[in-house]
Amino acid sequence: MKIVQSDEVLWVMSILLTWLGNADLCASESQDLKGEGPVLGAISALSFNEVHLLSDHGVSASNAYVKWLKRQARVGVTLHLVELPSPTNHEAIYRAASQVAELVCRERPGADQTYHLSPGTPAMAAIWILLAKTRYPARLIESSKEQGVKDVCIPFELSAEFVPVAKEADDLLTRLMQGLPPESPAFTAIIHRCAAMNRTVAMAHRLALRDVPVLIQGESGTGKELFARAIHQASTRSGQPFIAINCGAIPQELVDAELFGHEKGAFTGAATARAGYFESADGGTLFLDEIGELPLASQVRLLRVLQEREVTRVGAAKPKPINVRIIAATNRFLPAEIEVGRFREDLFHRLAVGVLLLPPLREREGDLGLLIDSMLAAINAEASSQPGYKHKELDASARNLLIAHPWPGNVRELHNTLLRASIWASGDKITGEDVAASLVMTVMPKGDSVLGRPLEQGISLPDLMAAVARHYLERAMAQAHGNKSEASRLLGLGSYQTLSNWLQKYGVG
Repeated sequence: MKIVQSDEVLWVMSILLTWLGNADLCASESQDLKGEGPVLGAISALSFNEVHLLSDHGVSASNAYVKWLKRQARVGVTLHLVELPSPTNHEAIYRAASQVAELVCRERPGADQTYHLSPGTPAMAAIWILLAKTRYPARLIESSKEQGVKDVCIPFELSAEFVPVAKEADDLLTRLMQGLPPESPAFTAIIHRCAAMNRTVAMAHRLALRDVPVLIQGESGTGKELFARAIHQASTRSGQPFIAINCGAIPQELVDAELFGHEKGAFTGAATARAGYFESADGGTLFLDEIGELPLASQVRLLRVLQEREVTRVGAAKPKPINVRIIAATNRFLPAEIEVGRFREDLFHRLAVGVLLLPPLREREGDLGLLIDSMLAAINAEASSQPGYKHKELDASARNLLIAHPWPGNVRELHNTLLRASIWASGDKITGEDVAASLVMTVMPKGDSVLGRPLEQGISLPDLMAAVARHYLERAMAQAHGNKSEASRLLGLGSYQTLSNWLQKYGVG
C-alpha cells in the first residue's frame, strides 16, 4: 500500500494477523492448488508486506505450513506458536492475540493492520473483532470460496477491557495471607482486582501489623501516599497523628529545621522555637515522600534519629525522645542512587525493613476499568452541587481511548484526564473528542537520557549498554522479589539460565 503526499511517495507497511485454521492445513497438504485456504487466499487477493500467523496446531504442522506458504507467496511470515486449553477458550485466545497485536504495534508503528476472521474458531473471530474495535484498531476481512475476500464492517462501537478470570490465589499470595485477620477497611480505598495489586495490598496489610519502617517504591502517581495512609490506619497507631511531608518541596537550607525543629535564635529568622515534623508526629506515623531528594547531610541526621529514637532541634544541646514510625517513599531506584553516591547505604538498610514495590498502572491488568468508573463517580459526586453541572458518562469511543493510553503518569494522570474531560464535555456524555483533548494536555515523559547524547567528545557504548542492563536487571529482580523465572519473563530473556548469565556478566547479585 502507498500513500501519495505532495511530491513524495510514502510507503505504509501492511500486515496481516491471522490464526492458522484446519482449512489452511488441508490446503497445504493437498496437491490441488485451487484449494488454497483462507490465509493464502487473502495474501493472493490483497497486498501484504508481512503475515503474523498464530497457531495452536503444534510445532511440526505449523512449521510445515509456513514453509508451504512461503513457496506459494513472496511474503514475510512470522509464526507465533500458542498453547490453548481449547480452541474456544476466550481468555487464552485474547491473551495470545493481544500480545501479537501489541508486538506488531510496537515493532511496526504506523503500519496498517488487518485481522482475518475466517481461519480458526468462532471464538478466535470474536476476539479479533473485539481487538479491532477497542485497543488495536484494524481492518477486518473474511473469505469464502463463493465470494472471495471481502471487508467486514461492524456498524457499532465496542468498548471492553480484558479482565482476568478469577482463580485461586497463587502460592505467594496464600503465604502472605496466612495468619492475617480480615482485611482492614483502611485498604478499601485502594481500587484493584489484579494479582499484582492483590499481593501488594496483602504485603502492606501484613506490614501494618508490625511497627517497623517501610519503604514504598514506585513510579510517580502510583499511589504511594494512599498506601502509607492505609498502613497507618490499619496499625496500632491509627488514633495518633499521620504527618505527610514531601522532602523534595523543602528548601535544602531549611530541611533540618523543618524535620527536626529549631530553637529560638538558632539561625537568622528563627524568632521563636518551633517543633519539627518528627515531634509533631510523636506517637504516630511520619510519611517522608520523595526521600531520595534529601541532601546527604540531612540523611546523616535522619539516620541518627532512627537509630537513637531521639531528635535534637537545630540549636539545641539536648535531644528529646520520640516514638515515631517512619514510612518513606521514592520514585527513584535507591540502590542505583547509592552506587553514584546520592543516597546513604546505611540509611537505606535502616528504612528498607518492609519494602513495597507498587506496580505501574500499565501492568495492572483488569484494574483500569474499575479505576475509571470509580474516579468518574467521585468526580460526578464532587461536582454535583456546582451550577449547571450534568452527570457525565463515557461513550464507547472515550472509554477505548482511555483503555488504550499507556498512562505514564499512572493513577494521578488518569484522574486529571477524567476531570479535564468532564469539564470539556458540554452534555451528559464524555466523547472520544473530549478525552483526546484532555490527553493533549498530558505531559509525556522526557526521553531517556541514554538516547540523543552528543558524539563530538565520544561515548563509551559498552559502558552505556552495561549501565542500561544493570538498571533493568536490578529493577526486574526487585519487582520479582528475587524470583529469577519471573524476572526473566519481565525482561524477555526467555529462560532462567539466560537471566543468570546476564546477572553474572553485569555483576548484579
